[in-house]
Amino acid sequence: MTTTVPGKKKPVRAFDVILISILGVLALITVYPFYNVLILSFSNIAAQAKHTPYMWFWALDLEGYKTIVGDRFFFLSLGNTLFVTIVGTAINMLLSVAGAYVLSKKRLPGRNFLLTLVVIPMLFSGGMIPTYLVMKDYGLINSIWSMILPWAVSSYYVIIMKNYFRSISPSLEEAAVIDGCGPLRTFFLVVLPMMKPTFISVGVLEIMWVWNDYLLPYLVLDRKKYMTIPIHIQYLKGSYGSVDMGATMALILLSIVPVIVFYLTCQRYIIKGVAAGAVKG
Repeated sequence: MTTTVPGKKKPVRAFDVILISILGVLALITVYPFYNVLILSFSNIAAQAKHTPYMWFWALDLEGYKTIVGDRFFFLSLGNTLFVTIVGTAINMLLSVAGAYVLSKKRLPGRNFLLTLVVIPMLFSGGMIPTYLVMKDYGLINSIWSMILPWAVSSYYVIIMKNYFRSISPSLEEAAVIDGCGPLRTFFLVVLPMMKPTFISVGVLEIMWVWNDYLLPYLVLDRKKYMTIPIHIQYLKGSYGSVDMGATMALILLSIVPVIVFYLTCQRYIIKGVAAGAVKG
């Protein structure tokens, strides 16, 4: 039996010191890229040339932000990215959650076959060239909908939400039916509110994926007419003989702020969603 003396501090173990040191170093490695983007966004060419590597706020110059705000492509890329993110995420969540709800019902005819069709795209992909050719045949090249329709349903999200639906007691739906609710009212008024944390967690993943997507818009969109923020960053970096690092970093910082704000706003739901998945499986 171990007796704890009141007021006596617990001795610090060497293992704790090593563990905290390792975690501290990993935290610094994680935070440093954001810090580097921040300080470079306020820099200028003279400060960058004088201080290499650039590790501090050697200059507080807003010229980079003025360059970005004064560039018409910034508002064009921001509008396109917001449209693709909002509309694409809404369609993806609606279709994915509906598919997951249907596939969670064991009485569905051909359920195992349909689940197999859902899982196959998670294991095998047609590849970049076939994807481009299919979208060309459907007339989606140089259309903003080429960023939305090909990913309207996610097999990964369907599987995640299907497993969550299976953890919900059928008695809740039966009680809703007894009270006079039809299938749609039962789904939207009873089932969907219960999976709000999981729904928001999956939505955050989809938003971050769409917001940062670079390859697809680069392949299928007119990079000036339908420019997105990732394309704008590449365009800004590769458009001039010498790269304006301040403007480039300012654009990167402006592009990540909305995602960070949205994530922090939904953080409590994300934690609940992760905890629910850990308990219910």
